[in-house]
Amino acid sequence: MPQNKLPHDHGQPMERELEHVPGVEAFQTVSDIFKQLGDGSRIRIFWLLCHCEECVINISAWVEMSSPAVSHHLRQLKAGGLIVSRREGKEVYYKAADTRRAQLLHHMIEKLMEITCPTA
Repeated sequence: MPQNKLPHDHGQPMERELEHVPGVEAFQTVSDIFKQLGDGSRIRIFWLLCHCEECVINISAWVEMSSPAVSHHLRQLKAGGLIVSRREGKEVYYKAADTRRAQLLHHMIEKLMEITCPTA
């Protein structure tokens, strides 16, 4: 972030740490990720693919959605670099990408699930 001098120095920690504030682009990237995961079905599919490799038909059965709807979500997740695919004969298998971004998002989803599914 450019070093901007604030009009008023109130001695607050943010005012002393402005050079450590991420740039606008970083916040836009985070926003784009949240938009991509702004659909509950897409989050379920991503979560599943963090735990296993699966084909569209089985994913469709698990999330109780049509194959075309699941394929739509898979295209979005793949475009965002969160999942990868491989072809074996006529079948295409999907799994979470082996990237820091995908791992962090999986961890975040697991932690957020504790809010709705707390353990005893």
